[in-house]
Amino acid sequence: MKKLFCALVMLCLFSLEGFSQDVRLNVYGSYAFADKFDSYWDVGNNYYYDGRIEDGFQWGGGLEYVVNDMVGVEVLYLRQDTNSPTRYSYSGFVDRRTNFDLGINYILVAPSRYFQAPSGNLEGFFGVMAGVVIADLYNPDNGNENNATKMAWGVKGGGILWGSERIGLKVQAQLLSAVQSVGGGFYFGTGGAGAGVNSYSSIYQFSLGGGLVFKLN
Repeated sequence: MKKLFCALVMLCLFSLEGFSQDVRLNVYGSYAFADKFDSYWDVGNNYYYDGRIEDGFQWGGGLEYVVNDMVGVEVLYLRQDTNSPTRYSYSGFVDRRTNFDLGINYILVAPSRYFQAPSGNLEGFFGVMAGVVIADLYNPDNGNENNATKMAWGVKGGGILWGSERIGLKVQAQLLSAVQSVGGGFYFGTGGAGAGVNSYSSIYQFSLGGGLVFKLN
């Protein structure tokens, strides 16, 4: 995962090197709100899962190239360590409950549109994000571990208050969604390899926070 992130950063570096006006390092810290998810993929046999992703701290960083005064492109990584209390049922296991340990990693490319305030030390922005989410799931009941990589997208908006020419304070709200075309990617079983979930369910994570912005050039 770290190698993939570094490769994406280097790709943006070489592709935008001749056009970049500013190179910025963004450091993030946000509060991510809880979200519910469910799927009933075999009603006849009463197979289902129903749970939530708990709220918690989300952190990360990104490297951004501001091509001109209005457009920037960022490659970023976000991480959240949380829990997922889930109720599920499948083949012989009825109404099981497990509080899974869940690690969520987003790797995203995020173009943004900037708006300059007349004062000069305030920037507003709005952006979209697209990439992948890598989820690491651990079942404390039996020690089983699994992970899945899915498509992800998001939107964000906020502002940057520049305290100096090189350091600014960013405040933003964002919405991230993991499109879980699960297809057996997660396992909610309590014995053996567990039961693969073959269904569709999307997760939406809304967060509020911000961070620091450093101009590197």
